[in-house]
Amino acid sequence: MTQSVVVQVGQCGNQIGCCFWDLALREHAAVNKAVLIDMEEGVVNEILQGPLRDVFDSKQLITDISGSGNNWAVGHKVFGSLYQEKILEKLRKSAEHCDCLQCFFIIHSMGGGTGSGLGTFLLKVLEDEFPEVYRFVTSIYPSGEDDVITSPYNSILAMKELNEHADCVLPIDNQSLFDIISKIDLMVNSGKLGAAIKPKSLVTSSTGVFKKRQEKPFDAMNNIVANLLLNLTSSARFEGSLNMDLNEISMNLVPFPQLHYLVSSLTPLYTLADVNIPPRRLDQMFSDAFSRDHQLIRADPRHSLYLACALMVRGNVQISDLRRNIERLKPSLQFVSWNQEGWKTSLCSVPPVGHSHSLLALANNTCVKPTFIELRERFLRLYKKKAHLHHYLQIEGMEESCFTEAVSSLSALIQEYNQLDATKSMPVEDLPRLNVAM
Repeated sequence: MTQSVVVQVGQCGNQIGCCFWDLALREHAAVNKAVLIDMEEGVVNEILQGPLRDVFDSKQLITDISGSGNNWAVGHKVFGSLYQEKILEKLRKSAEHCDCLQCFFIIHSMGGGTGSGLGTFLLKVLEDEFPEVYRFVTSIYPSGEDDVITSPYNSILAMKELNEHADCVLPIDNQSLFDIISKIDLMVNSGKLGAAIKPKSLVTSSTGVFKKRQEKPFDAMNNIVANLLLNLTSSARFEGSLNMDLNEISMNLVPFPQLHYLVSSLTPLYTLADVNIPPRRLDQMFSDAFSRDHQLIRADPRHSLYLACALMVRGNVQISDLRRNIERLKPSLQFVSWNQEGWKTSLCSVPPVGHSHSLLALANNTCVKPTFIELRERFLRLYKKKAHLHHYLQIEGMEESCFTEAVSSLSALIQEYNQLDATKSMPVEDLPRLNVAM
């Protein structure tokens, strides 16, 4: 059986990780250990004092007390150098417990200091120390109304590291998560979902997402991301007639190394929020996965170009159901000419707790491009005024060239997607060849 090491970095990464392990414990009697890293003690201490305290080995925690001050440079340059050997020691210890280590899961946010800075510093460390082990990154992107004014700087600097050192990145937009939760709230309050919130749901924490969100606004949003990770790892944790190794995702969905950003959608969504609703019909579940409302970034993949797509199904679903729905959906989806059959599928026989079936779709699709363009625009508005730049340049090893190189890296990525989009309306025989990065 293949194994993975989960590395939770920063406040957001540890909060999502906490939700993930909470849900995983409902599917397993025991779980493997994780590595928890944060340069502030608050969230990690809260985890250690909560109901999940026995899941984590206190020797596998790395914390500081000062925090990174929402500054990528502090997380990457200062704490990266300061804690590199200690982090490596924890990672090696976790890896030694694995008989067949397949990948590292890094969970972090892009907008702060520790998650973006130290989180992406870890990627290079992992690449150097474990070059044969895949690096999967779940990255939470800030919304345009983010309360961290320097989040565009942090995100752009982190993007360059993701471009260069990650094998697969699942970008998730905070605004998209907030919109999903708001729609659920609206439907519950309008009575459209029948009965209201389940008093004791097995799908999320026992206190219930809606009750918890009154205490911590991001809990319900983190819970959706945790469910994504639960579905993503299900094939490695359970038997199935058509299981998918995590390395198969990278091999089948990433035809060009630099285009490794996968748009994720999850269905059903509403039941993740502890709401009593009738179960979705199986075919409707497949349709939902390609609708705008179920994407975890603000995008509509149906109107963009697919390089490849993976469907990861859990529950009582047959291979014939998969084939039927792919054939039904194919005419409405545009794939690149050289990969018209670019589907990867998996079936895990064990459904999530409280469900009869579920579906996670991962799409390598050019619809991710507007997220990157918007991020670049927000960065340039800030950088044009040189606002708050001195906080970064006073850190040893940081120069203005770090910013210009980072935005150039992002612009090059956007141009790759532009090249692909330009092929949508061209006859097959006139399609140009893409430049392959070596």
